[in-house]
Amino acid sequence: MLIELKGINICHDDLCVVESADFRVGAGDFIYIVGPVGAGKSSLLKSLYGELPLPPKKKKDVGDTRHAEVLGYDLLRLKRKHLPDLRRRLGVVFQDFQLLRDRTVYDNLYFVLKATGKPRKERDARISEVLQLVGMEDKAHKFPHELSGGMRQRAVLAIALAGNPQILFADEPTTALDVTVQAQILDLLRDVQQK
Repeated sequence: MLIELKGINICHDDLCVVESADFRVGAGDFIYIVGPVGAGKSSLLKSLYGELPLPPKKKKDVGDTRHAEVLGYDLLRLKRKHLPDLRRRLGVVFQDFQLLRDRTVYDNLYFVLKATGKPRKERDARISEVLQLVGMEDKAHKFPHELSGGMRQRAVLAIALAGNPQILFADEPTTALDVTVQAQILDLLRDVQQK
C-alpha cells in the first residue's frame, strides 16, 4: 500500500475537520476526494505530505489503534527531520500555483531539481522530459505572468513530476480554469498516472 489510514482525525487547533478517516491507496490508483468547501479535503492532503501534523501516538496508549502510513513512513511517529525524505518521494500540485514569479518555467524546474538533490548533469534532460510530458516544451523560457492559467497549472504539474514522485497529490488542480482547460488538465493527470 502506498497510503493507509485507519481511524485518523485531522484537526486544526480544536476543530476536527475530518473524523475517523479510513482508506487505502495502492499503486496505480487514481482517486478523487470530493466534498463541499470546508469539508477537509486540503487538510487531508496536507496531513498526508506532513504539512499538517497528526496527533502523535504515545507509547503508553496501548489501545490506540490509529494508523497513518504514506510510502512506509508512519505519520503518527514521523519526526520533522524525516519530512524532507518523505517529500522527495511525493509530488504536490498546489491550488495556488506556487511558482516563483521572478523565474522562468525552466528556472522553476531547475530550482526544484537542485533543491531535491538531482545531479547537475541530469537536470536539463529531466526538465525537457517533464515539459514535453505536460505539453510545454515551447514555454520553458516564459515567466509565470506570461502564461495562461492552464499553462501555469501545467507548469506546476511539471514541477510536481520533476522528481519522479511515487505519489502525486493534486489539490483542486482545475479550480478557476475554464471547462476546456479543466478537461485537458484531468486528461493530463490520467496520462501521467498510466505511465
